[in-house]
Amino acid sequence: MSKISAAITAVGAYVPEYVLTNQILETMVDTNDEWITTRTGIKERRILKEEGKGTSFLAINAAKDLIKKRGIDPKDIELVIVATATPDMKAASTAAFTASGIGAVNAFSFDLDAACSSFLFGMSVAAKYIESGTYKNVLLIGADKMSSMINYKDRATCIIFGDGAGAVLFEPNNEGLGLKDEYLRSDGTGREFLQATYGGSVNPVTHEAIDEGGHYAFQEGRTVFKNAVFNMADAAVKILERNNLTKESIDWLVAHQANKRIIDATANRIELEEEKVMMNIHKYGNTTSATLPLLLHDYESQLKKGDNLIFAAFGGGFNWGSIYLQWAYN
Repeated sequence: MSKISAAITAVGAYVPEYVLTNQILETMVDTNDEWITTRTGIKERRILKEEGKGTSFLAINAAKDLIKKRGIDPKDIELVIVATATPDMKAASTAAFTASGIGAVNAFSFDLDAACSSFLFGMSVAAKYIESGTYKNVLLIGADKMSSMINYKDRATCIIFGDGAGAVLFEPNNEGLGLKDEYLRSDGTGREFLQATYGGSVNPVTHEAIDEGGHYAFQEGRTVFKNAVFNMADAAVKILERNNLTKESIDWLVAHQANKRIIDATANRIELEEEKVMMNIHKYGNTTSATLPLLLHDYESQLKKGDNLIFAAFGGGFNWGSIYLQWAYN
């Protein structure tokens, strides 16, 4: 009997209609299109503007897109994981609400938060449930409404982040395709450099904190950039070395879309040519947990069965890593 591997068999996505361009940001903060594009590679980002709609709205729509394309009955989905740094609310599972919203009445569900590495870590978790033989249909969604924690008077953060969601379905594969290897790491000493200070159990929200903007995300840009460049590239190199992969044998780099310079540095470290690097940061900005599945969605038509994909991500916490996956369908 051949070993069961966990393969991605379908992809879905959703981004809000409203487009926040660099030109619009020029009217909001002291910045300009050239400054933003040169430093980040971002030209526009999508923002969920409707009142009362949060991350679950994005996740549900991405999942519905996948379900429609794949033709799967939601009742056959056994597990729903929502990778997110912006859950709808505290003490209530966004994944549970999402599962109910798509009709996955036979699934259990949970949220997974590792900041911008959430989806990457979620791939590992979803794969383990498949590889163990416990479940056959695991839906992994990366979704974030980053606009809910961004101060649009702070040009250091408001130019970077956008809202969106992407979903993938993991199923068993007997051809050896799917997730092949992973290298995942964390370092909690780095959390002071990228966080939303107020709103958690250490610093509950107060009137004073809100007045001072303490509930918004902030980052110490240079430190985060330095760590992201080194750790994303280092993790990718380790995956290549462990699996005897060369630049010629890699078909695609699927890197977290935080900053074009970080993506380029990771590609350069593994000596990968530009045409093998998935890139959509110019359209969406950094959608945190959604960047990797949105890349898969945008490039799905170019992917071929057997393609070698190297995933890499870095996020607050700090959390980072790389995954090697072989694509399972044309």
